Amino acid sequence: MAKHVVGKAEDVGPGMRKVFEVRGRPIVVFNVGGDYFALLNRCPHQSAELSMGLISGIATADEPGHVQCSRRGEFIRCPWHGWEFDIRTGQSWCDPGRISVKQYPVSIAAGAELVEGPYKAETFPVSVEDSYLVVDL
Repeated sequence: MAKHVVGKAEDVGPGMRKVFEVRGRPIVVFNVGGDYFALLNRCPHQSAELSMGLISGIATADEPGHVQCSRRGEFIRCPWHGWEFDIRTGQSWCDPGRISVKQYPVSIAAGAELVEGPYKAETFPVSVEDSYLVVDL
């Protein structure tokens, strides 16, 4: 899988998300507590943009009236029909063995690492003849 630079890590703050287009695909990158995750920005149900959905956690209750919320900020809810997906894995909350959103690996690289190499601009001699610039190839 080819690597693509999509933006600066600081542009996607904690608890935030940002959509990028990579080779014609809409990809949404999430920052969950300083860790970055990327999903295809399409719900597998009817292709709604997941990036427009509510970021939430999981509400559970052992008994009526005693609700606990866990994994806050780790789930995205489809804005159309409420399907929920784990931002970290792309797995559906309701049927994780069968339904998922395409997940893409995300890494952070220092700017110096991205441009490291023996890059040298090719140069050509230039001269001026009767006020015209002439480049010799």
